[in-house]
Amino acid sequence: MLRKNQKAYLVLKRAIDIFGSLLGILVLSPLLMICCLITTCTSKGGPFFVQERLGKHKKIFRLIKFRSMRKGVKQVGQENLTIKEQNAMTTPWGRFMRKTSLDEIPQLFNILTGSMSFIGPRPGMVANSDGLIHARESFIPNAYEVKSGLSGYAQIHMKRNSDPMEKAREDSYYVQHMNLWLDTKIFVYSFLFAFGVVKGR
Repeated sequence: MLRKNQKAYLVLKRAIDIFGSLLGILVLSPLLMICCLITTCTSKGGPFFVQERLGKHKKIFRLIKFRSMRKGVKQVGQENLTIKEQNAMTTPWGRFMRKTSLDEIPQLFNILTGSMSFIGPRPGMVANSDGLIHARESFIPNAYEVKSGLSGYAQIHMKRNSDPMEKAREDSYYVQHMNLWLDTKIFVYSFLFAFGVVKGR
């Protein structure tokens, strides 16, 4: 259950999401077009990858990314694959986009339409192949009380840890302590990580 001050903050958070996503789409539109062009020219298939994910209140929405996988490859959780297997499934340009987080840019449209926020728990897979859904439901509050995020508290603390229970615990901590200052810190750290200024954990 969110506190009264957190519910009030969600109004401000949505305003920031709308303004920030519109600004991001405008400023990054040349980069968006370049990524679209390179993706379609270097491998078969369209530029985008759309996948159903679980958001707030476990509502299913369609998350959009730049396609990093080879055409026809079955989408599975990356935590279930070795580095060699992941590389075999992705294109060279796709690996670069993943490393630099360029593949995440189209999620600005998810933020603009309201299915996501800049900061929040990362949206879980509908298939629940890693057990994250049940892990999250074991905590109060849990990740499904707020919108999913482009980046989140668990991501800046657990870059190399894929344990679902630990992720769920970090997500619960975020929901419990969600405020403007915490969101700002997560956003700044994520930005610095994307540009290689800080290292993942």
